[in-house]
Amino acid sequence: MTQPEISFEFFPPQTLEASFRLWDTVQTLAPLEPRFVSVTYGAGGTTRELTRDAVATLHKSSGLPVAAHLTCVDATREETLKIADSFAKAGVRDIVALRGDPPKGQEKFVPHPEGFANSVELIKALADTGNFNIRVGAYPDIHPEAQCARTDIDWLKAKLDAGADEALTQFFFEAETFFRFRDACAKAGIDKPIVPGILPIENWKGARSFAKRCGTRIPAWVEQAFDKAIRDDREDLLATALCTELCSDLIEGGVDKLHFYTLNRPELTRNVCFALGITPKADLQNVA
Repeated sequence: MTQPEISFEFFPPQTLEASFRLWDTVQTLAPLEPRFVSVTYGAGGTTRELTRDAVATLHKSSGLPVAAHLTCVDATREETLKIADSFAKAGVRDIVALRGDPPKGQEKFVPHPEGFANSVELIKALADTGNFNIRVGAYPDIHPEAQCARTDIDWLKAKLDAGADEALTQFFFEAETFFRFRDACAKAGIDKPIVPGILPIENWKGARSFAKRCGTRIPAWVEQAFDKAIRDDREDLLATALCTELCSDLIEGGVDKLHFYTLNRPELTRNVCFALGITPKADLQNVA
């Protein structure tokens, strides 16, 4: 089996303990030589400053290519582009450009009066600077706000046509979900890379809740398998097996890149990578 290129997503720490956990996560996964790591925004842009600090620290101290998430939420165009410029000045050339989730208490995204109306506008402005490699989100299962699957594909094409270089998908549970989406995108004329997003399930209750919020379809067999595994105290074993099998199926179907949502808990992600034959190549240098 061909080894895929891998990348990892982290979220910014909000406490001192979480800062140590993030660094431990980076130290655990960096020897696997990811092609990049990304740092998220919280819902409603709540971790904007934390994201900026985490990106700068990781870029400076880890030696890894770092991608910063950037959203349209609760900021003017000037403020958003100023943040992007600060990334560029710090040497960060990768951005994951997203519309972003609405702030807590709001059911729908409402653009800032002087802000970007949507992700396409943000992507075009970032592309116009010529400073960044831009990645965007994609949805193999229908986005909760989309009218149908075709709406998601049309919107993805608009983002890529606006200047994005690559798409990272929301997580899903079956390889066939990704393959159907990939084929539909190709049929729509999309020829830029679409990288499957992988969620190693550290906690089934949390993963199930997240899936329902973001529109990810949960197959009945997955529900049943985790219910039984939890009763038998074998949840971690099942999670590792299912995630490894999903990745293997994707690789056999021609996928050469995988993006892991680590939730800053590296062990399961590392174990899946090991099972796929991806092993440490070097020690992390320049520890801060």
